[in-house]
Amino acid sequence: MIFQARCSGCGAHIRSPCSSCRIALMSVKVDNVEGAPNSVTYAVAYEGRVRQLILGLKYHNERMTARLLADVLVSQFISDYRNADVVTWAPTSKQRRRERGHDQAELIARAVARLICRPCRSLLVRESLTAQTGASRQQRLDGPKFRARSIRGHLHVLVVDDVVTTGATLRAASHALTSAGALRVTTVAVAATAAPMPRR
Repeated sequence: MIFQARCSGCGAHIRSPCSSCRIALMSVKVDNVEGAPNSVTYAVAYEGRVRQLILGLKYHNERMTARLLADVLVSQFISDYRNADVVTWAPTSKQRRRERGHDQAELIARAVARLICRPCRSLLVRESLTAQTGASRQQRLDGPKFRARSIRGHLHVLVVDDVVTTGATLRAASHALTSAGALRVTTVAVAATAAPMPRR
């Protein structure tokens, strides 16, 4: 049996991400996502090709996608990152990492660090055991718990995540890093989800 590679973004019979999806993502303009948290910078809406590519990275180990998503972030916000001293990520739960064999936020963060020529360090330890994926919106608002490793030198830390919904994860990460000695924390996500419409 012959298995054909498919692009997770558009379904084309070619290794993901294909050139069409690369061009489409790099040409996307920053747009406000209705109901997205305003405390976090994000590049695009979590829909269409972006959503499919992130899911491909997250669940199908399509690691080449991490570089493309990092390209999107850096091309959109390079001026915000120039003063960062170190890059880190908001880690997923140990269970999710074991299931997937990787942490997608780490892969994107390491790609961002290479693009902006900054070191990438594991600065955050996730203390809560539950993952955000599949949680209710209220559970997401409560957010995970993080502990940060001691930070010396009053550094500016750039924290990278794949998708932001309520902003609770990155707020918790920022709080932990500031408490550990970071002078400044910048949080960024590739994509943002829209808040659910209220029931009538």
